[in-house]
Amino acid sequence: MKDKKSHKEIIIQIFFIIFASITIVTGIMIFKWAKENKKSNDIIVDIKDTVSVDEYNETEENTENKDKYTVNFEELKQTNSDTIAWIKVNGTNIEYPVVKTTDNDYYLTHSFDKSSNSAGWVFMDYENRFDGTDSNMVLYAHNRRDGSLFGTLNNILTNEWQSNTENFTIPFITEKEKAEYQVFSVYKIENEDYYITTSFETDNEFQKFIDTIKSRSIKDFNVDVTTEDHILTLSTCADNNKYRVVLHAKRVN
Repeated sequence: MKDKKSHKEIIIQIFFIIFASITIVTGIMIFKWAKENKKSNDIIVDIKDTVSVDEYNETEENTENKDKYTVNFEELKQTNSDTIAWIKVNGTNIEYPVVKTTDNDYYLTHSFDKSSNSAGWVFMDYENRFDGTDSNMVLYAHNRRDGSLFGTLNNILTNEWQSNTENFTIPFITEKEKAEYQVFSVYKIENEDYYITTSFETDNEFQKFIDTIKSRSIKDFNVDVTTEDHILTLSTCADNNKYRVVLHAKRVN
C-alpha cells in the first residue's frame, strides 16, 4: 500500500515538474516575443520621422501632388545601408522601408537596425537585380500577430479591402523615382515557389506565369497584364505557415 502511494506521489511530482517547466518556457517565450515586438515597434516609430506626405489641396488645379511621399533615404541608410525602397499598401498597416541583401534568410531574424529579432523586416528577394529589368520583384515579411510588418496583408482577402479602389494603387519609392503599381491579383495558396519566380527565359514562360497568377485571384480587378509589364509581388505566411497570402501588382507609371 505504501509502495503504491509512493509511486503515485512520484507520478504527481513528475507531472508537476513537466507543467512547471512548460510554464516557465512559455513565459520566457512570451516575454521575449513582447520585448522584440516593442523594439521593432520603436524602430517603426523612429522611421516614420524619415517620411513626409504632401497632402493635396483640393483648391489647387494640379492634382498630381495628391498624397506624394518624400522619403529621406539618406537618413534611412544611416541606420541600414541595405535600404533600397519604401512601400505603402492602402487599407493595411504596411508602410515601411524595404531592404535587400545577399540571401533570403538574414531579414527573417533581423530588424531594420540589423539587431537580432524574430519579427524580421520587409525585404526583397535576393535574386532580384533591382536594376529596372526585373520581371517580378518579390517582397517578403512575417505575418505578425500584432499587425506589424505584413501582419495586415490578410486584409487584401476581405470584401472591405476589395471594395475600396483606392487600395489598388501601391506607391513604391526608390532614391531615383516614385513609381506606382496597380493591383491585379490577390489570393491565398499553399506553400510553393512558382509565384516567387523572379525572371523568365522566354516571353512565353512569362505569359504563362502571368496567366496563372491572374487566374488565382479571388477578385477580378479587370487589369490587363502583358510580358512588357513589370510585376511587384508581396508574400507572407498564414495559418501557421500552411499557406501564403499573395498580392501581385503591375507598374503603371
